[in-house]
Amino acid sequence: MKAMVMNEISDLRSNKKPLEWTDVPMPEPAEKELLLKVLTCGVCHTELDEIEGRTPPPRLPVIPGHQIVGQVEKTGGKVTRFKPGDRVGVAWIFSACGKCKFCLNGNENLCPDFKATGRDADGGYAEYMTVPEDFAVSIPDGFSDLEAAPLLCAGAIGYRSLKLTTVKDGGRLGLTGFGASGHLVLKMVRYKLPHTEVYVFARSPVEREFALQLGAVWAGETSESSPYKLDSIIDTTPVWKPVVEALRNLESGGRLVINAIRKEHTDQDWLLNLDYPRDLWMEKEIKSVANVERADVSEFLKLAAEIPIKPEVQSYSLEDANRALLEIKERKIRGAKVLEVSR
Repeated sequence: MKAMVMNEISDLRSNKKPLEWTDVPMPEPAEKELLLKVLTCGVCHTELDEIEGRTPPPRLPVIPGHQIVGQVEKTGGKVTRFKPGDRVGVAWIFSACGKCKFCLNGNENLCPDFKATGRDADGGYAEYMTVPEDFAVSIPDGFSDLEAAPLLCAGAIGYRSLKLTTVKDGGRLGLTGFGASGHLVLKMVRYKLPHTEVYVFARSPVEREFALQLGAVWAGETSESSPYKLDSIIDTTPVWKPVVEALRNLESGGRLVINAIRKEHTDQDWLLNLDYPRDLWMEKEIKSVANVERADVSEFLKLAAEIPIKPEVQSYSLEDANRALLEIKERKIRGAKVLEVSR
């Protein structure tokens, strides 16, 4: 089968084609696994973090991709939940141990044996893949394959981030960065918290205009001050500067939720600009988002079907994965980028 394979850590500034378009053996499902024919796979900034060496080291070589919509092609002998022909999704959580204190207390996203799709196990930048049946989710009928893919990460992690803000209806929410996850969070807020005002900070004028079109009450540069102090802010950017700027826009007692698996090291000097009495005092909080649980994915898909959420999507062929990744690196983003693997 064809796949885009990551063989080494590299920098996209010097290596414009970090993934190799190649033939790899077709995987076989174990007893409790599904073999999926990959239909679509979202392209995520986390893939950049993997390629450039900011995440925990990936298993090399590895096939990236963790926003997968697939059709069950074959099942292992002990599979009970799905059958050939079913359409399922695979998210960032590929597996967890199910036995540690975190798993037993409903926090499988913190499991020490958490395995990430496309990092610790082969993902969806390929024509076929396998996944444990317990970590696959059914895709609601109302979404096309292209629309469903970004819901599995950008949507699910955005859903978890919104829960962690604890913002109440009628409050003021900030979104720093406005890519795939940010635009889905705004759609969720308009439905779940209709009296909540959303303020967007984004570097790109295109992203700011897009945010206003979707219902943000204000949109400005990351370095600008919002018209009001904000109760909660979700940061989805890959760098440190917006974190410091966000704290300055946060209300006393407010919470900043950082939805980023890693921050780039190129602008660490911004951390030196963090001033405790100005930026953190008055009981401001910083909360990180670590991975997702299966419940985040299934709950969000149900909500997305109810609203319904239709993500803005740019599609690419599988062999164009490098181009899609480079565009994310260069911040050429409007909505979500998705690979059409099987047409």
